[in-house]
Amino acid sequence: MMSADKKPLLEVKHLKKYFHVGKNQILKAVDDVSLEIYKGETLGLVGESGCGKSTFGRTVIHLYEPTEGRILYDGQEINSRFPGAERHGFTKKVQMIFQDPYASLNPRMKVIDIVAEGIDAHGILSGQERRMKVLELLEIVGLSEEHADRFPHEFSGGQRQRVGIARALAVDPEFVICDEPISALDVSIQAQVINLLKELQEKRGLTYLFIAHDLSMVKHISDRIGVMYLGAMVELADSESLFEDPVHPYTQALLSAIPIPDPDVEKSRNRIMLEGSLPNPVNVKDGCRFASRCPHAVEMCREKTPEMKEVRPGHFAACHKAV
Repeated sequence: MMSADKKPLLEVKHLKKYFHVGKNQILKAVDDVSLEIYKGETLGLVGESGCGKSTFGRTVIHLYEPTEGRILYDGQEINSRFPGAERHGFTKKVQMIFQDPYASLNPRMKVIDIVAEGIDAHGILSGQERRMKVLELLEIVGLSEEHADRFPHEFSGGQRQRVGIARALAVDPEFVICDEPISALDVSIQAQVINLLKELQEKRGLTYLFIAHDLSMVKHISDRIGVMYLGAMVELADSESLFEDPVHPYTQALLSAIPIPDPDVEKSRNRIMLEGSLPNPVNVKDGCRFASRCPHAVEMCREKTPEMKEVRPGHFAACHKAV
C-alpha cells in the first residue's frame, strides 16, 4: 500500500500484538496490520471501542512490544534489538498525546515539570532556558505563564489536554500519535483542540496518526483514513474517497450512523442497522471477522480470511465482494 512517488515516514508491515488472557486463550488485539504514513500528512484510524486502534498506536511507539511484524521509521527498523542510544533518539522524534487528560498527567507534579519531562529525559535544556522553553510551549497551546506553577487538578479537561500537547511538543518531534485526544472533552472544547492540532501541524510540519471513534471529526483533520474491526484493518483510503464511496460493509454501516444537520436529508437516508452477534475477540477463527454481522456475507466469507487489496487507485479494502 505504498505510493510510488512518496517515501513513507512510518512503515508498518504485518504488525501483530497478541495478549494471553487465559489458558490457551489469545486476544489478537492487532492482527496483521500494514500501512504507511507519509511525512506531513494525518492518517486517521477509526473503529468501535475495543477494535485495537489504541493498541496499534501504543505498539508503534513501543509502549507495547510487538508480537510479530516490522516497524520502520524513516527507513530504519525499530525493534527490541534497537541500540539504546538510537531508541533514545527515536523517542525524541516520536511522541504521543494520550486519551484521558485526567489520567495522563501526574497530579503531584506542577505543569512546568510535566511539560519538561521530555526535555529532562533527553538532557536538552536546564535552568532558566528550560523554564523559558516551557513558557513558550504553554503560550503556543493557548495557556499562559501563570499556569506553569499550578497542579493538574486546577485545570479543566480542555486545559489539561493542552498541557499534554505541550508536553508532546517539548522535544520538537516529527511524528505525533494522537490517541483519542478529544474523546474525554466536552463537545464545545473538541473543535478548539482539533484546530490547535491542525495549526501546529502547519507551523511545525508535523505528521499525525490520529486515533478516534468520531468519524466526522476524523474527516475534518485526516488526509487518509483507516478503518479497523476486531484487530484487523478492513479499509484504507483518502478521506474524501472513504466518505463518498465506502467499499467495506462495516465502513458503510459506520458512515450511515453519522447524523446530517439537515432534517429533510436525514429523514430520507437509509441507516444500515447491523444485526447478528459480535464475534468473541479471543481465539478468533478463520474467515472474515465481520461475517456474522454482514448483510452480504456468503459461505466463503466464513471460511477464508479476506486480504487487503486495492479496489481502485489508493483505495484498499479487505472484502471478498469488494469491487
